[in-house]
Amino acid sequence: MLLRHLNVDSYFYQNSSISFLIKLLSFKDLWMFNCTEGCQYNLSIHSLKVNNLSKIIIIDLHINNISGLLGLLSSLNLIGRTKSLHIYGPSNLKYYLDLCKKYSRTNFSYIVYFHILKTGLIINHNSFRIYTFVTKYYYQFTLISSEQYGTFFLNKARNNYLVPGPLYGQLKKGYSFILPDGFIINGTKLTSNNVLGFHLILLINKFYSRISFESIFESRAILSL
Repeated sequence: MLLRHLNVDSYFYQNSSISFLIKLLSFKDLWMFNCTEGCQYNLSIHSLKVNNLSKIIIIDLHINNISGLLGLLSSLNLIGRTKSLHIYGPSNLKYYLDLCKKYSRTNFSYIVYFHILKTGLIINHNSFRIYTFVTKYYYQFTLISSEQYGTFFLNKARNNYLVPGPLYGQLKKGYSFILPDGFIINGTKLTSNNVLGFHLILLINKFYSRISFESIFESRAILSL
């Protein structure tokens, strides 16, 4: 997973609005958090195709977080986008875009799906999941990437006279087997190292809370707004 900041002079710990992009290495999809002014320019700097954008998550309706949204949606329309786009945000975000489309006389050639942010799982995309936790005092996003199994050494398995079948799948997961003659087949010797999962926390805190500190304890990356 690739993480790119889309606003200038941004860093991991800060107290201002932030826009960043998540690129899934195993897919072409791009996920964007907030849409600040100039985000299209920053996408081009990082050589990322705007048409690969599949999901946009807007944290709130602050002008810093939505100033580039209408321009981005219009650009997608101009390049002839046909696949649908999913936008996640507060309930009033849809009314904001409807008014912008009305007064700018703009229509989109693709379907835009709106999802209201609520506590729970909001995105489940293969091995990547995003959870949202909304309470009275804080706003939190948790992105979890599952651990990926290593590459199975097929030639090495064949050299050991292992017959292709369900056994290969079990060995790839690291299981070991004892043959009737006492010989042990260790699955970890037939696969490369597993790719560790990823745990990213995005906090929007109005007050410090025990739940927030407990949730970030095992996180590998933290973004605080």
